[in-house]
Amino acid sequence: MGGRIISTLETHVDKVIATVHSGQAAARSRLAASWRRSLVSHGLDPATRHIQDYHDASEVAERQDRLGRVMRVAAPTLDRLFELVGNSGCGIVLTDADGIVLDHRFTDADHDAFYGWGLGLGSDWSEASEGTNGIGTCLAENRPVTIHRSEHFMARNTEMSCIDAPIYGADGQIVAALDVSSARADQTQAINGLIAEMVQQTARKIEADNFRDRFKSERIIVADQDDSTAMMLLAVDRDDIVVGATRGARKVYGMSLEGAVTPIPARDLFGADTGPTGFENAERAAVVRALVRADHNVSKAARNLGISRATLYRRMRSLGLGD
Repeated sequence: MGGRIISTLETHVDKVIATVHSGQAAARSRLAASWRRSLVSHGLDPATRHIQDYHDASEVAERQDRLGRVMRVAAPTLDRLFELVGNSGCGIVLTDADGIVLDHRFTDADHDAFYGWGLGLGSDWSEASEGTNGIGTCLAENRPVTIHRSEHFMARNTEMSCIDAPIYGADGQIVAALDVSSARADQTQAINGLIAEMVQQTARKIEADNFRDRFKSERIIVADQDDSTAMMLLAVDRDDIVVGATRGARKVYGMSLEGAVTPIPARDLFGADTGPTGFENAERAAVVRALVRADHNVSKAARNLGISRATLYRRMRSLGLGD
């Protein structure tokens, strides 16, 4: 039995090295490109058996503090995901943008096994540390990925399946990676596909909750979307100025993908700036809101606006609002 395991690991190592040294493989395959980064750029050996050392508790605590709001809003969502997949032998891991594990969910029965795989708090799952893996490759390539068993770079990780999605902060930058890992021998690619859908939805839920918390004083607009993997939210202030946008919304509306949003009137962004303009446009919007709030009772709307009924009627006619 031991001889067969060693032979399998040696075969994996040979395959990785041969693929990396193939002239065309990295150009044709994202997986081969990641293997090449792991071997050539990061200088890793796929035969390494030693699991990396963990960051100490003080550094983990410091990183958790830096990710504070994301971790706080993510916690209940991670709990719900764990309820769905935890009893099937899967563990849930949340890392920061460097691939350092800062939170996880394991059953008591699986806890030791996952720590044995190196998934404990403070472990480093960047590509620079572990080579091709779900967490590190997700962060390196800025996209959801599934690394199934022998697709891992390290031979010692080939018993695992890792399914990941990036989480973007309110400024459009990657702040974390969400990972579901399983060491079940019977986990198929089809099951991985189902879990991958849940992981992406969970990552977008965390992203949306974090964005809403960041802009809790602003009005949040949900943009139309056909892509279920992108969360498209806009934050609009009391003056109808867009002051924030998720990464998905930034792509759709041609904004800078990262950093502070350049303030822009919402009507300009939506291409809806037709009809009255400037102060007239703002006045019309204020009058319409007052009428709607007063259930179209002109006298009540005028009182709420602090003007006379006759003045309101004059302004309505000049703004083309009729009777």
